[in-house]
Amino acid sequence: MELSIQSISKSYKNKQILDNISLTFTSGVYSFLGANGSGKTTLMRIIINVLKPTSGKVLLNGEEITGLGEEYRDLLGYVPQHVAFYPNMKVHSFLEYVGTLKGIEKKVLHQKVDYWLKQVNLYEERNQKIRKLSGGMKQRVGIAQAMLNDPKILILDEPTAGLDPKERIRFRSIIASLSVNRIVLYTTHIASDLEGLTDYVCILRKGKLEQLNRPEEVLNTLKNKVWEVIIRPSELANIENTYRVGAIEKTGGQIRVRLYHEDQPLPAAIKKEPTLEDIYLYYFREEQ
Repeated sequence: MELSIQSISKSYKNKQILDNISLTFTSGVYSFLGANGSGKTTLMRIIINVLKPTSGKVLLNGEEITGLGEEYRDLLGYVPQHVAFYPNMKVHSFLEYVGTLKGIEKKVLHQKVDYWLKQVNLYEERNQKIRKLSGGMKQRVGIAQAMLNDPKILILDEPTAGLDPKERIRFRSIIASLSVNRIVLYTTHIASDLEGLTDYVCILRKGKLEQLNRPEEVLNTLKNKVWEVIIRPSELANIENTYRVGAIEKTGGQIRVRLYHEDQPLPAAIKKEPTLEDIYLYYFREEQ
C-alpha cells in the first residue's frame, strides 16, 4: 500500500498554513515533529479527508482519495489529541457504539472490543465509566476505538500531549506493537516520544517540510555540533545572546547548558551526541 500527498498547500484568508508539501508513505511509522502551529494537525485532517487543501491532492495507490469514499474510510484509524467521549458511558459500551457506527457486524464486534481492550491493557476497566479514567487511560480507549476496524492507515495527532512520562512510555510501546504492516502517521512536539519508535522523522516548520529522513540521518545534521557546558547563572544571558542554546538545566548552584555550534564554543564545553530533543530545540526553540 502506498499513500502519497502531492503538492499540498492550505491557506486561510491570507495566512499560509501548509506550503507545497509532497510525501510518500509505505509501511512504517512516520513522525511529524513540529512546534504548535506548524501545520501538523491541518495536514492530518487533509489526509483523513475532512479538510480540503487549497491545492494539491492525496493519493492511495495512485487514486485520489476524494473518489474512494467509504473504501478509503474503512482503511483509516484516527486518534485526535482530544478524543470525543461520552463521559457517562462505560468503556465497553462506548467501543461497541463506535464499532456499530463503523459498520462492524454485531457477531464479531464484541470479540473485537474485548481483543483491543486487552491490547491496550484496559480489559479490567471495561465496565468503568469513561469520566473516571485517567488521561492516559482515555487515550488508550482512543487507540482501541481507532483499531476496531483493523485500519491499514493509523493517524495519531499529538496523542501524548498532557500525559505523564509513565503513560507516554506505555503509549509508545502500544504504538510500536501496532505499526507492523501499517502506515502510522504520528504528530508530536515531544521529541523524546520518538526515540526507538519512529522509522522516519518529518520536520514541519511554519507549514514547510524542512526534512524527511531516518532518525539517524536527521541526527547526523547535528553531528559534532552539540556541546554541553556548566556555567554560573550570571553568565546565562550572555551565553544566550552569543550562541544557539538548547536545553537549560539547574545543577546545584550552577546551570548546565546545551549549545549548538560548529566549533567548541567555550574552553569548558564538552562535545555530546545529538538527540531528537536537540533536533527539536535546534529548529523550534525560538517558536516555543
